[in-house]
Formats: sequence, C-alpha cells, structure tokens
Amino acid sequence: MQRLASRITVTAKVSSSLRTIILKETPSSSSWLSIRCFSAFSSQQCVTEKEAIPGDLLKWGSLGFCRTSRFASGFKPLEPKPLDSIMDLNRAKNRSPEDLASIWDDYHLGRGHIGLTMKAKLYRLLEQRGSDCRYFVIPLWRGSGYTTMFGQVQLPYMLFTGLEDYKARGTQASPYFTASFYTEFAESKDLVLIRGDIVFTSKLTDEEAKWLLETTQSFYLNDVRYKLVECFNKEPWDFEFKDVLRALDMPIL
Repeated sequence: MQRLASRITVTAKVSSSLRTIILKETPSSSSWLSIRCFSAFSSQQCVTEKEAIPGDLLKWGSLGFCRTSRFASGFKPLEPKPLDSIMDLNRAKNRSPEDLASIWDDYHLGRGHIGLTMKAKLYRLLEQRGSDCRYFVIPLWRGSGYTTMFGQVQLPYMLFTGLEDYKARGTQASPYFTASFYTEFAESKDLVLIRGDIVFTSKLTDEEAKWLLETTQSFYLNDVRYKLVECFNKEPWDFEFKDVLRALDMPIL
C-alpha cells in the first residue's frame, strides 16, 4: 500500500571528511554538535488542561466517539533543551544552510531522536495555521490496519499521543512523541531545525515517528489537505475520517 507523505526536509549529503570533523569530535566546549544532547526534554511528563477542541462530534462513529465526548484538551509541553546545549551556535553560523541541514539530520540518525529541517516560510505558515487549528488526527498504518494518532500543533512544539489513550485518560494521557522547532537560523539562513523525541519507544518506532511528523506537517502546509484540518477544528459535525484515509491512499476498513 502506498503511503503519501509530503517531504519538508532539506537534505544534502556532506562529505565524509566534513562529517568526521563535525560529527566525530570528542565532547568539549568547542564541539558545536554536543553529545550532551541525550534528550531534548526533561524526564518529567506532565499534561494539563487548557482549551478543549470541539466536543459535540456528530459524525465520529468510525472513531468510536460519543456525541458528548470531550476527549481532547491541551498538552503542556515538556521542558526542551535550548539549541545552544546541542550545537555550538557560533561555529554553526559559518556553515551553509545545506551543510547545517545534513549535519543536523546525520547527528540524530541512530540516536533515538528525529532530525528534520524546513524553510522559514513554511514554518511561518505552519505557525499561523497551527494557531488557528491546533488539533488533528492521523492514521498510522501498521500491518493490515491502522492506529489513530491525535496531535496538537502549538509551535514551537508538536505533541502526539494515541487517540485511544486520550479517549481513556483525557488530560492525563502522556505524549508518545514530541517535536521542538528551533528558529535561531530562520532569518539568517532561511532554515528551521526540528528535533523529535520519542517518549515511549514501545509505542512508536523512529520511522513511524518521522512519518507521523512529516505527514502532520503536510496536512497543515498543503492547501487541499488543510481543508480537512479546518473542518476537524471548526466544523466537526461535517468531518469525515475516511477523507483523511483517502488523502493518504489508505483503504477504508
């Protein structure tokens, strides 16, 4: 089955010598991609109720909703690490956007984190649309079926949890996966760095988390797909989950 995911990542392969110089330095004050970055978030996992998304859902039989279900409310982001604890910003200023994108992606490869980048213009669009429509649901295909993930866009953060967990635990549900957006190079290099952290590795693989993040972004950045996000947030009585499945070329089970 073909799964469509809009790629927002800016990637370019750096030479092996550049990778050796930058990515294999021993940790020190001069290392601009520091191995101190084991996790972008503290171990504390807390969620708190803010504003709720639409609760009078009339056409959500396929997802198992009740009409009076108030299943979703705001996450409180975990405490992220500042970018200067991950990267030597002074040395990074001398690198091209293409080098930074490749180095950022390579650095996170195999470390239990997700490293992506995007253009500043796309980030601003994502920020604007996320402030207007914070919530969405994404089917994550597994084997012969899918599990539905619930996401919140509240830049500079994105948070994801399982829809069933959210329905069962409400505001006590913990995020499975979190993403932080770093805008330090947005103006100077037209580049936003994205770091994803899987909170529960038993819930998501690295590949699933990356696909989930990219696919969610595609629904906010693609004008046609964004109409589904708007419908979910503003006209939930008209929202049809099968339209999301069709957009992703997933079968309607």
